[in-house]
This record gives sequence, structure tokens and C-alpha cells, in this order.
Amino acid sequence: MSDSVLAGVDIGGTKILGVTVHPDRPAVVLDEHRVPTPSGAEAVLDAIAGVVKELAGHRPVSAVGVGIAGLVNRDGVLRMGPNLPNLRAVSVRDELGTRLDLPVTVDNDATCAAWAEYRAGAARGFADSLCVSLGTGIGAGYVAGGEVERGAHGFAGEAGHMLIDPNGPVCPCGRRGCWERMASGSGLGRMAREAAEAGRLARPLALAGGEVAALKGEHVAAAATEGDDAALVLLRSFAWWVAAGIGSLVTVLDPAIVVVGGGLIEMGEPLLAPVRDHYRDLVMAYKERQDVAIVAAELGERAAAIGAALL
Repeated sequence: MSDSVLAGVDIGGTKILGVTVHPDRPAVVLDEHRVPTPSGAEAVLDAIAGVVKELAGHRPVSAVGVGIAGLVNRDGVLRMGPNLPNLRAVSVRDELGTRLDLPVTVDNDATCAAWAEYRAGAARGFADSLCVSLGTGIGAGYVAGGEVERGAHGFAGEAGHMLIDPNGPVCPCGRRGCWERMASGSGLGRMAREAAEAGRLARPLALAGGEVAALKGEHVAAAATEGDDAALVLLRSFAWWVAAGIGSLVTVLDPAIVVVGGGLIEMGEPLLAPVRDHYRDLVMAYKERQDVAIVAAELGERAAAIGAALL
């Protein structure tokens, strides 16, 4: 077994997370390093290179994978990222290849997470698997026949930007009513603030310090975990929106399993149970199709970085 390892880096709106893994033991993170995401293309590229060099100081790195939230084409160019507004048409693969003198692969972060869950997580053994990540926004990746589905241009999987409510709130992508505006952590926070203003969410509001403007999805999740009735009622309404998107994706893609990851999934069954209940009414011909398991992801916040390394 070679002593060299693979480095994977996940680029988010607030942090850059790097890990190293061995291809024979991909679920085991050997080393980890993270830094805040700076502003501007050159600063971000330098920060990624710095993370990889830090990791390579522990063990020799043979190749680098990078996952980024946004439209990444087949040439490793980030065309745009809704949560990285200063990065457009950045040739991430070539620029990092020059900085690091290593082979570099670049893909969408949710695609990377889907590959990680298929190779080493909750989707092991399922050659057709859908991975949905519920965080500040929503990402998705699809493995079909044991291969990552990227589409004609590399842009497949942007499920968070499916139009689901034309009268919904404005999305950072510039359109209105995207799925992630309704079913992400940001969407849960918006629903919570509306409920608190109507006097229906005492416990989550208390967890937010009594300030409606400070109320976020994480406060609802914490209260729901405690068993707070109002939080659980709100969570069931929120779960309808999550299930609406999953039901549409299953209708189109027909996966064997749906793996749900991202920060929101940390609350577990209080979210997943109502999602499964609503899903039965929102997928086409539920009674006629084979059961599709909807399960929690296993690899946590490192999934995209691990998947990037494996790609």
C-alpha cells in the first residue's frame, strides 16, 4: 500500500476545509485543516493551495480534489457560485495545478458528497443513489450505474435551484422561489421568524436570546430535539417543502436510495420522519413503485472533501 494520500478540499462561503484520505480507507480522515474563505479569486486560490500544502506537510499527497458550491464545468472552471459572488469564470483546476504541481480535479461540492456517500457512506452498495445536502442552501448529486452524473456541461445536480414556488422569496442566484429558499436552513429560519412574529414559537425564540431577527433554523432544530411542540409543528410544515423537492427528484431520477446530509440532518428523525410521511403524497405513484429509502448521511461535514479526494 502506497504511503501517499489523496487531498480533498471543500470550498464553502465561510470556510475552506481540507482533508487527506487513503483510497483504500476513504471513510478514515487522516489529517484535517481549515481556514476562513477569503474574498476574491486570487485569495481563494492561494488559500486552497495553502491548505493542501499544510496537509502535505504531514503525509505526501499524490493528487488533489476540490469541491465548490456552484456551476463547475468539465474543464474545472467555476462559472459561478451563488454563495461565492466574487468568483466567476475562475479556472480552478489549472490555477491550482500550477500552484501545487499536482494533478487536480474540480467538481461541484454536492456531487463530491454524493460520491463519498456512495463509496464510503450511507449509499454503499446502491449503484443508483441521490444525495441531497440541506445546509444554508441545498446541493444535490446523483450516482447512476455506479458513475457520477455530471450532465453535458458538468452542471447537473443543481437541485437547490429548481423553481418550486414562483411567488417565493428571492434567491441569491437571482431568481425567485428556488427549492433551497424554502427547504434549506435559511428557509427554516425564515419560517421560524414568521412564526415567532405571530407568537407561536416561544422556546426557539428564547434560544435565540429573545430576538426575532436572530432566530435561525438551528434554534428550531435545538428546540425540536428537546421535544418542544411548537418547534415540532413548524418542522413538520418545513418537512413538506423538503419532501416536495425529494419527491420530484425521485420521480425524475428513480434512485434506489436518497441520502440526506448537511447541517440540518443532525436533528435526525424529528426531520426525516415527517419528510418520509410527506414524500408518500408527493412522489408520483408511491404505491406502484419500489420503496426508496430516505436515510441520513454518514460522513457529516467532511463528505464533500472526502468525495473530492476520491474523484
